[in-house]
Amino acid sequence: MRTGGKGPGKAGPGNKGGASGRGGKPPSAGAPRGKRPSHDARRRAAARPAQGEERVPHSPRPPRAEEAPKPTRAQVRAETAQVLSTGVQQLVVTPDENEMRIDRFLESRFPQLSFSHIQRIVRKGELRVDGKRADSKDRLSEGQTVRIPPLKLEQQAERPRSGKADADTIGFLRSITLYEDDDVMVLNKPAGLAVQGGSGTTRHVDQMLEALTGKDGQKPRLVHRLDKDTAGCLVIAKSRFAAATLAKTFRSRSARKVYWALVAGVPRVKQGRISTYLAREEAYDGDQRMAVAQHGEDGAMHAVTYYAVVETAAQKLAWLSLKPVTGRTHQLRAHTTHIGHPIVGDPKYFNIQNWELPGGIQNKLHLLARRIVLPHPRGKGTIDVSAPLPPHMRQSWNLLGFDEAPYDPIVEAPDE
Repeated sequence: MRTGGKGPGKAGPGNKGGASGRGGKPPSAGAPRGKRPSHDARRRAAARPAQGEERVPHSPRPPRAEEAPKPTRAQVRAETAQVLSTGVQQLVVTPDENEMRIDRFLESRFPQLSFSHIQRIVRKGELRVDGKRADSKDRLSEGQTVRIPPLKLEQQAERPRSGKADADTIGFLRSITLYEDDDVMVLNKPAGLAVQGGSGTTRHVDQMLEALTGKDGQKPRLVHRLDKDTAGCLVIAKSRFAAATLAKTFRSRSARKVYWALVAGVPRVKQGRISTYLAREEAYDGDQRMAVAQHGEDGAMHAVTYYAVVETAAQKLAWLSLKPVTGRTHQLRAHTTHIGHPIVGDPKYFNIQNWELPGGIQNKLHLLARRIVLPHPRGKGTIDVSAPLPPHMRQSWNLLGFDEAPYDPIVEAPDE
């Protein structure tokens, strides 16, 4: 049903000629009756100064917020030190930080905090989430409140960046790159190179990635970790989008990882599944280790690993292929020790008394992140990368007569 009068612009009883049919102003002076001046004409007329009026020079547009220069790393560190030393801070988790791990949250908010520093304040219970203790791997939810304790950080002198040092670092990273595209890098991390900084650690992968910072200020990001003495495939995200997508991939266990290890003795069952709960424990020497725990114990997390024996050497040593379903700290090292076959050269978990290292085999951790298979973050198929044996493991394989068979029996193991 029509409920209105005549449409706009049409002449009606109270709208002669339609000149002000929309309640508008009368025609401009000098314009033909009934014809409104064009938009360009009105704009030019408004720009002309009135008679006797002096034209004011155009002042430049103030810069928008996004055009403001970014603070330097030294400024960020100084501000962080000031904030942390003034007292307890209560930080509210934003929508962009939803589902973010606590350690990543702290790294993002406070870049001056070292990895070991973050782990220490979490372990001591000084950091609380909604009033409760939390683990560094716990994930935050939007709206939660994170309590940060007052911390006095030592001021560190900002070391000038060296063009030659950056070039050397870039050259080194390129030399260990197994795969790269616009979003992802997979590095062949050498044994002995730390992934992140810690007490007394000045050279690590995370620090090296600063040399690859792009013109847009984006630095490649770690999306998972390897122990310092573990060699092999380490995935790096080159963009924020890739970092977020790959983090979900690892969190949902959609990434398939295969490790190779040389262990003491030969498992009686050639292929099997190890399922335990693992929790941190303080060792007598003050170091931290993961130990098998009971369900329900404080900090206990379920861990599952599949293994397969590839080759053996006189019942003295065995080459295992391992597929971790979960990604707990030191999971493979703790699990192989749990079944009585610790990894050769493991300083933390090797527990066989009076065991002699065969001649010619180096006393280094014989653990390799052999292969990583995961969906590309932009849906461009599957990334499938394998790393070669590191030098000390290559030497052991040659000594024992092991051949890198084209078929790995662990591929038959389930993915969950």
